[in-house]
Amino acid sequence: MKRAALIIFLVLLIDQVVKVWVKTHMYLGQENHILGNWFIIHFTENYGMAFGLEFGGHFGKFFLSFFRIIASLGIGWYLLHLIRTKAHVGAIVSFSLIFAGAVGNIIDSSFYGLIFSDSEQGLSTLMPAGGGYAGFLQGRVVDMLYFPILHGHFPAWFPFWGTEDFLFFRPVFNISDSSISIGVFLLLFFQKKFFPQHTNPQPMAEESHASTEVLD
Repeated sequence: MKRAALIIFLVLLIDQVVKVWVKTHMYLGQENHILGNWFIIHFTENYGMAFGLEFGGHFGKFFLSFFRIIASLGIGWYLLHLIRTKAHVGAIVSFSLIFAGAVGNIIDSSFYGLIFSDSEQGLSTLMPAGGGYAGFLQGRVVDMLYFPILHGHFPAWFPFWGTEDFLFFRPVFNISDSSISIGVFLLLFFQKKFFPQHTNPQPMAEESHASTEVLD
């Protein structure tokens, strides 16, 4: 329990500190180059899912925020189940990362519209006198991590995208997105280790049958 709580606390702390700093110190679209053109702090906001994907309209935004909350409650419940059943520590760590990332983005979409001024109108301020830029569950998620590592053109013979520009990695994301991605990757990569299959009961049944025959 302590390990899971510490992971969740640290992810949320780092995620929210970075988001609040970016939102209150950078203009929307502003970039700070950290490692040349390979690692850039690029301030952007999105109305929807991770990595800048969107789910259209006012109703879509409300539905997505509500779905996030329900999904996070489910993940949190399963995490508690893993802790209580003393599951593999890797599984607990992975679900702690996923849960923390989900909650981190829920904070943005639920409360940022209430406590921040609109970044589209200039440098955002915390707790503006005129109120926030949106209602509950209508806030925009803050993204800033941008890694355009490879840039070039597809060769002319390449299907569908021949001669077009390509950029890897194009999406702009945040600490919460990273936490979710790392947790999912760990679960997929170490699935057999984290959730070992139960011992096949068939050999025990055969042994029991053989013992019965001997006794007979």
